[in-house]
Amino acid sequence: MVIIRSDPRPSSERPSGGIPSFLGKKSFGTIIFSSQEQLKMPRKTVVIFGALNILWMVFAASQAFKIEIFPESKILAQIGDSISLTCSTTGCDSPSFSWRTQIDSPLNGKVINEGTKSTLTLEPVGFAHEHSYLCTATCGHDKQERGVQVDLYSFPEDPEISFSGLLEVGKPVTVTCLVRDVYPFDRLEMHLLKGDHLMKNQEFVEDTDVKALETKSLEVTFTPTNEDIGKTLVCGAKLHIDEIDFKLKEKETTKTLQVYISPRNTVISVNPSKRLQEGGSVTMTCSSEGLPAPQILWSKKLDNGNLQLLSENATLTLIAMRMEDSGIYVCEGVNLAGRDRTQVELIVQEKLFTVEISPGPQIATQIGDSVTLTCRVMGCESPSISWRTQIDSPLSGKVRTEGTKSTLTLSPVSFENEHSYLCIVTCGHKKVEKEIKVDLYSFPSDPKIEMSGLLVEGNPVNVSCKVPDVYPFDRLEIELLKGESIMKKKNFLEDVDNKSLETKSLEMTFIPTTEDTGKVLVCQAKLHIDEMEFEPKQRQSTQTLYVNIAPRDTTISVSPSSILEEGSSVNMTCSSDGLPAPKILWRRQLNNGELQFLSENTTLTLISTKMEDSGIYVCEGINQAGKSRKEVELTIQVAPKDIQLRAIPSESVKEGDTVIISCTCGNVPQTWIILKKKAETGDTVLKSTGGEYTIHKAQLEDAGVYECESKNQVGLQLRSLTLDVKGRENNKDYFSPELLVLYCASSLIIPAIGMIIYFARRANMKGSYSLVEAQKSKV
Repeated sequence: MVIIRSDPRPSSERPSGGIPSFLGKKSFGTIIFSSQEQLKMPRKTVVIFGALNILWMVFAASQAFKIEIFPESKILAQIGDSISLTCSTTGCDSPSFSWRTQIDSPLNGKVINEGTKSTLTLEPVGFAHEHSYLCTATCGHDKQERGVQVDLYSFPEDPEISFSGLLEVGKPVTVTCLVRDVYPFDRLEMHLLKGDHLMKNQEFVEDTDVKALETKSLEVTFTPTNEDIGKTLVCGAKLHIDEIDFKLKEKETTKTLQVYISPRNTVISVNPSKRLQEGGSVTMTCSSEGLPAPQILWSKKLDNGNLQLLSENATLTLIAMRMEDSGIYVCEGVNLAGRDRTQVELIVQEKLFTVEISPGPQIATQIGDSVTLTCRVMGCESPSISWRTQIDSPLSGKVRTEGTKSTLTLSPVSFENEHSYLCIVTCGHKKVEKEIKVDLYSFPSDPKIEMSGLLVEGNPVNVSCKVPDVYPFDRLEIELLKGESIMKKKNFLEDVDNKSLETKSLEMTFIPTTEDTGKVLVCQAKLHIDEMEFEPKQRQSTQTLYVNIAPRDTTISVSPSSILEEGSSVNMTCSSDGLPAPKILWRRQLNNGELQFLSENTTLTLISTKMEDSGIYVCEGINQAGKSRKEVELTIQVAPKDIQLRAIPSESVKEGDTVIISCTCGNVPQTWIILKKKAETGDTVLKSTGGEYTIHKAQLEDAGVYECESKNQVGLQLRSLTLDVKGRENNKDYFSPELLVLYCASSLIIPAIGMIIYFARRANMKGSYSLVEAQKSKV
């Protein structure tokens, strides 16, 4: 018996052994043969029905309605990504599509239908999308469905390695390996390797129904050793999901271990001794072991217990010690791992001398620069962003907003920009404010060192150190050092409300010494703003000292001597001490006192000297600091010549006359003249003055031969004359000069008196007197 029965179920739910679904939406009957009928049916009937069934299937295949979905059965998507599910049909020109989840929850996606294809886009993928999605296609009365399972995972970043503190040899430290935003975390496995050694492996197999992104970590505590230096720490994470590509399901992070050793075994060596005499010097050397090599800091402990920093060098040298330098000196070895301290006490004997910045991010910017403040928003697609200052003053800047980012550019930065700026972000009904504080400073150039004049030993000089355009100047400290010693320090702690750029200076007076030559004058300017991060906070200028010494100890050496014979040569050498080395100038002093320039050489040489070369020679040592002068008198001697021996008034005189015997000798200096009277019984040396001998009232015995001897160190010359003295006769040839004058006067007076009497008489006779007429008359 054959039973034909229609199947009310949708084709997609029919068993695979029934009539295929691709035969369309018509209800086909089912032909059922009972076993008895089958046994009774003739073989021919069976063959006919078989052939009929095959023809029916071929016809239905030519009219098939088919649905396909991609991906086929399952898709694994990373949370936050975008995926598309595509449903397509064949055998139907205008199908109708619909999508739903298997549990009829919201799709949370976007559907686009185009002809025989429908696409469901899920973006971004979240936990709301972890379902089986069904695509239903309807063609006329026929309807088919296909499903796809959407599974999720999250494994976005490499693991992070962090330490609980600095890696220090001998001190336990905890290393944490962190994997952020992982899902499903019960498939996560993590391990930590140090070199080739597995430190820890952990699987997170918790059974939880909560769907969330989890941050998982693995922690290991270990004690670093010297052998760990340079080793590699590897944190690996693996998400055991077979559908994930190998490169995506395994991630690892490596970090090279930087192991530190805290400073230790800090020792101080003192040379020559811890006990010193005033004026002495001491060198202290400090060493400390550690990794990295510790920085050495030298300090002196003050009376109040505080430490005064002296040096950052391993060696500290103190010179010209005073009693005030006595005390405890502390050496510290410092590195990132810690510090180690030791101290030594110095005793200087005999003399006392005493020597002594908001909650939230901030930015430090230099006045005149440009700064951009950036406000970014995450987790809101269309935020509203605005800027204002905390005191609602003008922004004085340019705002630019693009999507989730807004910038405020201040250019150039000036005093009106020194505020706290607020970025106000509104997303829906929620508003969040973030503050950034803009701090200003100005420290544009190095200090300038100026001096009032030339550095001359012993002469006070003013030195100034100027720092231009500084702000805020109340945080400024200027320090002037000569070598390693601090000459003067100044802090500008004025409390002022006026905001302006200031030029500040430090001035002092000191007296240079020769020991200062070659030393370096250092002007250091520090802007003490610890709450601001900028560089540099310290600037300095240096100037090497060159101390001048005025010429001194100027000496002249004459070779062979300062007294020479005419025609000889002489070398006069001049030397003078000073810094820089003095320039030598030779001059000769003229008769009017003026100086005649001769040479700039150290040695002045005169060849074939003459008597005219005699005189005073002046040597001057001159440099920038002054001058020094030295004189020498040069005497050129010649043998006596041009001797003149005379008798004044004559070599022949009369008895009673006065006679001067005079002897002169050219222009030869330092010549001795000796006058003698020759006689058979021996020569008589006459007492002469300036080469003259005077005979008052010559006598007959004064007659004779007179000789002049002129001599000096070179030679001598003689001259002689004969003086003749004549005697006077009583009755003859003696006529007194007085009688001669009286006789001449009377011979003129008597005729004159006669003429006067004669002319007087004639005048009386004529009643008048005419001198002209008188001259015409004849006697």
